[in-house]
Amino acid sequence: MRVRVLAFARLRELLGFGARDLDLAEGETLDGLWSRLAGEADGLGGLRASTRFARNGALANGATALRDGDEVALLPPVGGG
Repeated sequence: MRVRVLAFARLRELLGFGARDLDLAEGETLDGLWSRLAGEADGLGGLRASTRFARNGALANGATALRDGDEVALLPPVGGG
């Protein structure tokens, strides 16, 4: 199956892309996707606790299964004032 991954801010810098299509095994979860990406990008693994996922525009937890055609946004912590 194929999903589109969107990365923002520091996550974009570490991954080296803002948007990318990835081929994944059927039934892959968001946590599985994160593990794959963390294996490809130094420094990414330590950011898991502060990163949230959105699947097709709705917040989702790591156990959420992905489906072909999904769009996954990796959301870093937001600061500001």
